[in-house]
Amino acid sequence: MKVAAAQTFVSADIAANGRGIRKLISSAAAQGVRLISFCEGTLSGYGKFQIMAQDDWQTYDWAAQDAELRAIAELCGKLRIFAVVGGAHRLSNGHPPHNSLYVLSERGALITRYDKRFLSNSELGGWYTPGTQPIIFEVDSYRFGCAICIESQFEEVFREYERLGVDGVLFSSYGIAPYFQIALRAHAGLNCIWIIAATPVQKAHKGPAGVIGPDGDWAARCAALPEPDFAMAMLDRNDAAYDIPLQKARPWRAKARQGDIYREKMVDDPRSRDRNEY
Repeated sequence: MKVAAAQTFVSADIAANGRGIRKLISSAAAQGVRLISFCEGTLSGYGKFQIMAQDDWQTYDWAAQDAELRAIAELCGKLRIFAVVGGAHRLSNGHPPHNSLYVLSERGALITRYDKRFLSNSELGGWYTPGTQPIIFEVDSYRFGCAICIESQFEEVFREYERLGVDGVLFSSYGIAPYFQIALRAHAGLNCIWIIAATPVQKAHKGPAGVIGPDGDWAARCAALPEPDFAMAMLDRNDAAYDIPLQKARPWRAKARQGDIYREKMVDDPRSRDRNEY
């Protein structure tokens, strides 16, 4: 299946953001993409950038965001494509919103939502409320999880998804700094998964959107230019280029983590027990 990582311009104008998202969805669908992923805060804007103060959530136009999400979902249904769209998610009783990814299906429905769990220090200070669990969804028999921004610094997020049997992780960020890129490549290679990494055009010069293969190398990247674009890659479990990570390394590492292959080779040897002898 063909996937795409989007690079979009994010503004404080919800309607303009929605139009930009739909334009890239249409272009991606025309090229056979089955799943396209957008950056953190693509639709709503992101805290401290388009959302300039925490109190702005009190006057944020949630109705406009809902209308845009429904319009995006409707287009997905029309074009038979899945989309993962970044946006805030309103909570009750004055709680700060979640920093979320909305998963929209080829049938035009909202099928699930991922809420960022590992918030940054500043995000915890009244900008957002942390989420509680991973999410998994399926497209054409391929399983996907989601992660956002600073979660690239927590290897347990990607290890957890590997244990849950995902083929890939949709990583959405407001910028993919060089050390984020290093971490993402490591997560992809160590867990033998694809990572579809989306970013806004405003941050493309630091690291453009792209797709990392299960070998830890970039399979596709946008140009590092401040222009809307998307990078496409084909996901194929039987691709000979990924035979080692998918058919050999990942199954073997699963056995290694269980430990039986080591326990059955352990010996009761005095020279093994004595750590003070050459």
